[in-house]
Amino acid sequence: MKTYTKTALNEVNRGANRALYDVDEINSILDAGFIGFVGYNYEDKAISIPMSYGRINNKIYLHGSRKNRMLINLLDRKEASMTVMHLDGLVLARSGLHHSVNYRSATLFGTLLEVDNHKEKERILKCVVDQMISGRWENLRPITAKELDRTLVVEMTIQTASAKIRDEGAIDEKRDRHLPIWAGVIPIKQVAEYPVSDSLLTADITIPQHVVDYHEKHKGS
Repeated sequence: MKTYTKTALNEVNRGANRALYDVDEINSILDAGFIGFVGYNYEDKAISIPMSYGRINNKIYLHGSRKNRMLINLLDRKEASMTVMHLDGLVLARSGLHHSVNYRSATLFGTLLEVDNHKEKERILKCVVDQMISGRWENLRPITAKELDRTLVVEMTIQTASAKIRDEGAIDEKRDRHLPIWAGVIPIKQVAEYPVSDSLLTADITIPQHVVDYHEKHKGS
């Protein structure tokens, strides 16, 4: 089992019993989503921005305009941190201070470089699109060289990371457990509703199979 070494940077101190450093567990959290929150410093101001991403092995890929100030700033500093989190439930306790959430989160720390090769950029952009919905890229029109030139692609190599998972009920003080107050968990999940076709589509264009498959997989019960 491969794990990230605990360091002062990635070690979880608060709630350490919920911490994981297993590479496969962290990758599973990353692969379950496609939006991460990237933190950076701009003119001595802390900023966090949600970004779509793709993952290939220990690489995370981000893209944007060549004028994207966040990506430019990150490339200048050559390092970044990103967090991905999935909300799985609202934990309602008998005390306000013991309310919590069930969740899966992964925080990454890595080094950055720009990807400039057209063929490699296209491979990476396919990864980002397919991270959102598998099989999408093959159904799109080919990307042009002009579009590739205008797109800034950044590769983040994960140097270290940690995950934190909570999956349990309310944890109340012993003295509160017999109070006549409801406590429990409201499970939360993201579901896909039935696809809505663009109004400009002609009548002969039907919903493609990869979109149908995504809906079937994520529509919930």
